[in-house]
Amino acid sequence: MGGGSAAKDHPVEHFSASTLAAILNYPLWRASALGQSGFRVLASSVPPSLAPYFYAFSPPYKGLGATVMGMSWARAAIFYGSDRGKEILLSMGVSNLPATLIPPLIVSTGVQCVNMPLVRATILLQNPESNVPNIRESLRQIYKANGIGGLWHGTSAGILKTVPKYCTAIFVKDYMERALPAVDPSSPTRDRDKLVHSAIKSSAAGVAGAALTNPLDVIRNEMFKTNLGLFDAIRSLHNELGYSFLSRGMSKNLVAVSIPVASTIFFTDAFIQFSNSREGIE
Repeated sequence: MGGGSAAKDHPVEHFSASTLAAILNYPLWRASALGQSGFRVLASSVPPSLAPYFYAFSPPYKGLGATVMGMSWARAAIFYGSDRGKEILLSMGVSNLPATLIPPLIVSTGVQCVNMPLVRATILLQNPESNVPNIRESLRQIYKANGIGGLWHGTSAGILKTVPKYCTAIFVKDYMERALPAVDPSSPTRDRDKLVHSAIKSSAAGVAGAALTNPLDVIRNEMFKTNLGLFDAIRSLHNELGYSFLSRGMSKNLVAVSIPVASTIFFTDAFIQFSNSREGIE
């Protein structure tokens, strides 16, 4: 990701960056989950448009620990696995495009399948009208109502949303790395210039991934909320909102998805740059 050193040398930096991004962006994720799920938020002290944000930043923070840990290992696995997978494929003579796209395709699919029960439980936990107190009880109620399969309900929409998002983000990140002018290693501002480059590519990658996948976020959350299948959920949304369901929660999602993805990439580059500077690596 950063600095010219191999991804295999920096698993700690990847996980640390992902954890920091998850902690900082938890309230934004919460606001996005509220908006895309159509949960009602009532707050008499603020305008209705600001109520989801007011609620998202206010305690109690249900599922905070589980949400942060789930996001942390998931993004770390996807970005580290994608960078490391690309290195391996390139060393085997695979061309750049498939070497860029195949690793996130495989890793993000696996991560989504493993993480799905946690994702569903944490999203349902954010409903202001729910009296479920914690993640354990949320998982228990899903299992009690729908069996073991209910924990993975919505996996199809989750994969359709997660895989393109990360493939797009990683493709844009790698493209921007090649397209941006190289930093002059002899420049007295080279450390700052590297961080500026990282901020540009991170922002582009985050926005591209978020804008592409908002409709699938809406469908997945509707499946969680109603327990409908994929096509029934789409039909229900269309009957209720028409095609405007495709943009439901878009503004919140652009913030809640683009910022975590962008900050994960940026923090990883910054941590790797700091690590390399301590070891005397340019």
